[in-house]
Amino acid sequence: MKKYILSIDAGTTSSRAILFDKNGTQISISQFEFTQIFPKESWVEHDPIEIWDTQLKAIHDVINKSKISIDEIDSIGITNQRETTVVWNKYTGKPVYNAIVWQDRRTASFCDELDNLGKANTFYNKTGLLLDAYFSGTKIKWILDSDKSIRQAAQNGDLLFGTIDTWLIWNLTNKKLHATDYTNASRTLLFNIHTLNWDDELLSLLKIPKNMLAKVYDSSKIIGTTDFDVLGFEIPISGIAGDQQAALFGQMCVEPGDVKNTYGTGCFCMMNTGEKPVKSNNRMLTTIGWKIGDKTVYALEGSVFIAGAIVQWLRDQLNIINDASEIEDLAKTVDNNGGVTFISALSGLGAPYWNPNATGAIMGITRGTKKGHIARAALEAIALRSREIIIEMQKDSGTTFDKLKVDGGASNNNLLMQIQANLLQAQVIRPKITETTALGVAFFAGLATGFWSSVDEIKNIWDVEKNFHPKIQEYDKKIISNWENRIKKVL
Repeated sequence: MKKYILSIDAGTTSSRAILFDKNGTQISISQFEFTQIFPKESWVEHDPIEIWDTQLKAIHDVINKSKISIDEIDSIGITNQRETTVVWNKYTGKPVYNAIVWQDRRTASFCDELDNLGKANTFYNKTGLLLDAYFSGTKIKWILDSDKSIRQAAQNGDLLFGTIDTWLIWNLTNKKLHATDYTNASRTLLFNIHTLNWDDELLSLLKIPKNMLAKVYDSSKIIGTTDFDVLGFEIPISGIAGDQQAALFGQMCVEPGDVKNTYGTGCFCMMNTGEKPVKSNNRMLTTIGWKIGDKTVYALEGSVFIAGAIVQWLRDQLNIINDASEIEDLAKTVDNNGGVTFISALSGLGAPYWNPNATGAIMGITRGTKKGHIARAALEAIALRSREIIIEMQKDSGTTFDKLKVDGGASNNNLLMQIQANLLQAQVIRPKITETTALGVAFFAGLATGFWSSVDEIKNIWDVEKNFHPKIQEYDKKIISNWENRIKKVL
């Protein structure tokens, strides 16, 4: 009797393994951090071997401490930090260079060169992505160009490229399977999201041999099994998705217009736009949400660079709180923001402004301003920036939504969630299970094997922990008008 799904959650700072049962309940979790490598300013790397070792350790640990039988595990789902790039030798299995992480900015000048050559629209029209160092394509080119012998090995067909999902699958199957899924492929700058193929023109522009690329599979499909010699057991691998797409599915945002927002260091907001890709007029990203069978679901994605990082700044730089969890109580010591606006441009401003040189500001301070006013204005800034992203997504998609599903650490802040509901004039819904990334890929895996019979069955598992209903207050209109006027001064 199959009772559990094993989710592998390969994050940016740690490798996790989580067991879920048929009710979507988390049975056990194991997590091991790995080293963050910073060779130069704005360079970020990981050791792919260490990622594999910690992931293997997490898998064995979660099974051992849960005291379940291997035979009870139905399948494995894999979700991962997107865009992080690994190139390795397909014969030796050894990486030719460290993994270049999604945060790494070393290829920014090359992206500018391509932009100056008028190639930005070529990439955007085919991939739905902005020409940016964030994505995998220019990272691959950098690795190949870093050493003549590496470039030659690629030309000889000796090297493979993969995002972290691909690297883990290749190792889990003992070098038998070079695979990715449509969500991860759509974040490489190499994949045409309209034809659903690796694009020869884009590969040519970046000088990347096509034989390096993985076979692309549905997000929910049995693609192979783990190798006995590697894990000591064989289990089907049947779910793959990038982390934000997995969270979208984990939140059961399965209808066009459904939106989820993940509140972490920044905010990742994603809207299901249905079976047609929506081109953004506001520099949002168009991406593949998932593909199951002959149905491809697309999404719009917008990122707020600074969300929970504001609270960290108040803690670490201003020392007005000792712990991030204190922000809610401090903000509640006042009835409103006292006229204060916190412009949260601590790392420039992303969509819809896209001004990397913008700096932050706290405006409207008087002699009566208290710490509580600044704390409340900081929470409002998180909600206001998310509101701006969501409004632009609605314009792009032509849809109007009445509810926002939320997850991530800061979604546990009840005051922030109520502020978000008020400023959006929409219901904010927090689920009972907030591990939505790992849960989403578990859903993908279990759908492929019949562990869950349908999306409708999964909808019955997904449950609400708390609803935040919008209140209509004149005060909120003032918050928005102050924000709109004051952000212009920063810009």
